[in-house]
Amino acid sequence: MIRVATEADSHVIQELWHAFNAEVPDAPWRDDDEDEFAPDVVLLSDDGGVLALSKRGTRVWFVDVVYVRPQARDRGIGAQLFRAAVEHVGPGAVLELEVLETNAGALRLYERLGFHTVERTLALEVGAVKDDGPSYGTVHVQSDDVDTVVRNAAKVLRREPAVSLGNGWTRIEAEPGELRNLARELSFNTGVSLALSVEAGAVVRYVLFDRGSLVDEYLSVPEYFGPLPPGDVIALGANPTVVARLTNADPASVRAVARTAPSPAELPPADELYRQIAGVLGVGV
Repeated sequence: MIRVATEADSHVIQELWHAFNAEVPDAPWRDDDEDEFAPDVVLLSDDGGVLALSKRGTRVWFVDVVYVRPQARDRGIGAQLFRAAVEHVGPGAVLELEVLETNAGALRLYERLGFHTVERTLALEVGAVKDDGPSYGTVHVQSDDVDTVVRNAAKVLRREPAVSLGNGWTRIEAEPGELRNLARELSFNTGVSLALSVEAGAVVRYVLFDRGSLVDEYLSVPEYFGPLPPGDVIALGANPTVVARLTNADPASVRAVARTAPSPAELPPADELYRQIAGVLGVGV
């Protein structure tokens, strides 16, 4: 059951807040704000979850934290908390939140719920600039109806996209920062879509969507961009069964090619791996 917390719940709220900060620490250069937690509304799940809201404007409610105890996960509690939050703020309100790019589990939940990116926070630690290689990629839609794909892609990109057809997939050119959202939006109308990319010239990522829902995400070096909780490292490995069901790829080939490693040096060069994965999935690059 989800309920609005009262003063009597202050102890359990603080406990869950501290557990969240321990599991998902803030960027190391930021000042500690763990004791500055004063939301306007806190929703609690009797099964061990919390969602805190702060009023930020006439229509805007900010999600300060959403957290579910590890032993209570994979039971839909996070989604239940968000449904309760929607009921609490009412029609016409907007929920906003911040999420670390490395928090893959949270990103999957928010995308399933319909959250979308409206702005990005970028950080550069002076003196720690990485000499990264290029980032690039493409989106592939499981459809040979090129005209429809072009129309839908143009709505998302706000420009006429470059597309090509091959092997039952339509390939769309896009900028690296556009790939994920474009694939997700196109999947609402076409069913299955795939964003496949090389990032920083070093790692390969794919994100597979089915009718707007993220069903599998792979990153060749899961902790390349920073440390992750163990569960998120595992989640960023390929799921050959799901991939095979949606793309008709051979699951054994997916398992053999879409491997993960602690460092790029333990895998084929990123461009080579990118092409290998594209070949296994049956999409052209």
